[in-house]
Amino acid sequence: MKSITLKGRKVVPGRAKGEAVVSAEPISFIGGVDPLTGVVTEPGHPLEGVCLAGKVLVYPTGKGSTGGSYRIYDMAVHRTGPVAFVQLQSEPIATIGAIMGDMPVVDGLDRNPLEVIATGDTVEVDADRGLVIVTPKEGSPGIGAAGQGEKKCF
Repeated sequence: MKSITLKGRKVVPGRAKGEAVVSAEPISFIGGVDPLTGVVTEPGHPLEGVCLAGKVLVYPTGKGSTGGSYRIYDMAVHRTGPVAFVQLQSEPIATIGAIMGDMPVVDGLDRNPLEVIATGDTVEVDADRGLVIVTPKEGSPGIGAAGQGEKKCF
């Protein structure tokens, strides 16, 4: 399948590549994600039970208290967190956690990533250049299948 390139703003520098997990809902990393497994635990969240470890998390923005920054860092250290964030709009809590955890972050893209990226697509984040390169998975409708992530961690 042909790849799609989105252009946006570098929030946290770096490069990463992985399978996308897409959520149309904000995520709280403090109390909403198990830091030991990377599984979303927030009751009722569209990604409840989905593993974020090693994935590129595509979501609107973070939510929750300042402890979420340390939780993101903790997940990075233990390799249970996402490898990168693609956000509609970054916010300080997730950004600080991403800085500490050396996770690239891009936001302000020229197309809504929630409408362009589907869970399971391969996503390469080149935050240094503000680019997100999306390769739809085979058989994917190619347009945002938010909230339909894999249930297992590696």
